[in-house]
Amino acid sequence: MQRLHPQAGYHKLTDMTDSPLRPEVGCGAAITDDQGRLLLIQRLREPEAGAWGLPGGKIDFGEPSKETARREIEEELGIVIEVTRLACISEIIDGGDGRHWVSPIYAARLVSGAPRIMEPEKHGGWGWFAPDQMPEHLTTPAITFLDATANGAWQRALKQSL
Repeated sequence: MQRLHPQAGYHKLTDMTDSPLRPEVGCGAAITDDQGRLLLIQRLREPEAGAWGLPGGKIDFGEPSKETARREIEEELGIVIEVTRLACISEIIDGGDGRHWVSPIYAARLVSGAPRIMEPEKHGGWGWFAPDQMPEHLTTPAITFLDATANGAWQRALKQSL
């Protein structure tokens, strides 16, 4: 049974402490280049299939999230990154897969390699995007990062391009 939490405006399962359902933990990296562009990949799978987002993935038990970010980006794009800082935390509740994800998002820079799609069954493409030239359909973590770092400039530019 679900009920609406009156102050927060979200659905909450009753007796959550007894529920076998738990949030899952992923992570992502906001990789920027010297021109301030953000590296995005297009997701082909849920959550948020079809949207452009930050590379990253599910954290394995016992693996530090910074290491997960580095590993996932190398697996997905064939590049080596340096994580510079924790930029923000993102949360997706049912992004099309019925699951609840919480993800630290790290700011990062490219150290070596040239991005390429290493998992074509998962990703449709990649690209560098300036804050004022973001693709129309962005994932929740990408929006969370841009909101936390670009002071809404990306939203104004997107509205003007539509």
